[in-house]
Parts: sequence; C-alpha cells; structure tokens
Amino acid sequence: MIDKSHIGAVVSSHTQLVEAGRLRFFAKATGQADPRYSDETAARDAGYPGLPVPPTFLFCLDMEAGGSGSVLKRLNIDLGRILHAEQGFTYHRMAFAGERLSFETKIVDIYDKKGGALEFVVRETRVTNGAGELVAELRNSLVVRN
Repeated sequence: MIDKSHIGAVVSSHTQLVEAGRLRFFAKATGQADPRYSDETAARDAGYPGLPVPPTFLFCLDMEAGGSGSVLKRLNIDLGRILHAEQGFTYHRMAFAGERLSFETKIVDIYDKKGGALEFVVRETRVTNGAGELVAELRNSLVVRN
C-alpha cells in the first residue's frame, strides 16, 4: 500500500519558459487550425501580446520537467504498474509565448479501491506567471495496479 503520509507533499517545483516555436509545434501536432496559435501576426491582430498557450500545453511543460516522474520516484512506484485515470484543468488567465511560468505540484490524495488492488494517487499543480498571478490549476490522477 502507498503510504498516505505523502498527502500534502510538494513533489515538484520548477519554472519553464514558454517558447513560441514549441507552441507552433504543439498547435500543428494537435491539429489546431486557428492561426492565432501559430502565427504571431494573427495573435497580435486578435489583441494578444504573443502566441497564446493552447489548452493542455501546460501539462506538457509540467511532464517534461518531471511532474509525473517525481511522484513515481517519491512513492517508489514502477512505471509498468500505472494507468492514467483522469486529468482536469482550471484556467484563470491566459499565458503567452515569452512568459516564464512556475509550476508547483503536490500530492493531494491517495486512496484505494477493490481491497487495495487499485491505488489512486491524485496530484494538483498550480501554475503562476512571473507576476505571481494564478494561470491554471492542473489535476491528474493515476492508478497503480497491485
């Protein structure tokens, strides 16, 4: 059983620069047809200071800096035993290319089902901009098969 004393623990804290090239690549890879996500001029014409961050891109920035990996390492969970359970996003303001965003991830719950055959780890990540304003809250649950 996963030790529930980890609930409340900060498992990852990092800062990422949002790069315009990465946003263009992500928009293309996800089939985003809106030119505001890939063309600086279209973004500025729409009133944005730069390319906006597309939905779910924040999760990618968190993952590449070890968001999920840090949870697995802390809890000593084998990657081969996990499944993705759910994911949710609450957006508070837009983020744009050129911004430096800070991510802080905490384990907010650990529980089991089916007599411990399945254990769930829930983590939440707060994303803030350089001014300390809340940009988004990311919530992710994974299932550990025992």
